[in-house]
Amino acid sequence: MTHLVYFLGAGPGDPELLTLRAERLLRECRVVYVPPLYGQTFGELLTDKELFIPFEYYFADLIAMLKEQLTKGPVAFLVPGDMTFFSPFQALVDALGDQAVVVPGVGTANAASALLKKTLDRPGVCSRTVLTSPRTLGEVPGAPSMRELAAPGVTLLIYMNNLPFAELVDQLRQGYGKDVPIAVAHRVGLPEEEILLATLDSILDKVGSRDFFNLDNTDRRPALTLLLVGESLMAEADSSWWDYRRDHIWKSREKS
Repeated sequence: MTHLVYFLGAGPGDPELLTLRAERLLRECRVVYVPPLYGQTFGELLTDKELFIPFEYYFADLIAMLKEQLTKGPVAFLVPGDMTFFSPFQALVDALGDQAVVVPGVGTANAASALLKKTLDRPGVCSRTVLTSPRTLGEVPGAPSMRELAAPGVTLLIYMNNLPFAELVDQLRQGYGKDVPIAVAHRVGLPEEEILLATLDSILDKVGSRDFFNLDNTDRRPALTLLLVGESLMAEADSSWWDYRRDHIWKSREKS
């Protein structure tokens, strides 16, 4: 029997956001690779399992360990968020080929928008949503700056910020050309979860000296802070759209 490696989208860290499929597969695995912090929040689901932190091993050593572990049973990885964006696990999935199974999860952006209770696109307010990272933009010659991505009608989801926060806010202010809402979503789904909602003109005062992005810390681990920027974060929905859809979309489907 060929055992499989399950890459389980573990959401931002809240075990209640794990899908039913992922929870079932996790219970079947005796060996689980767990990122830091997730071993705490998923503690009840990891009782009596053999736990490893994947980032402590070189790639070749990790593959060798997996091959040995797969001779005894299936193996699971708890993947922060899921495999959709900025995931470091793609090389493992590629190397394992047909032995790898990817199970989607709830991403941090989904969880953050739920905490804000806001849809990130809005008719007449936001026509585009752009997911990006200053860190990865800086790795590509000729890539646009944050200032060039920020524009009226755009909601930005900013992962892994590595710019001084005041500099980033200044670039966003130049791009939007006006004072728009910004949310700092810190450790969503984890202990110390926090949402700061302000505007580009007031966010620096609200954040103060707090280093949400570990820029002044010698510990270079990810800061687990997502930024959301754009008019949709505070805009009120136009209720007339509901009746329009009812009359022109939903009702017509019922007839057909």
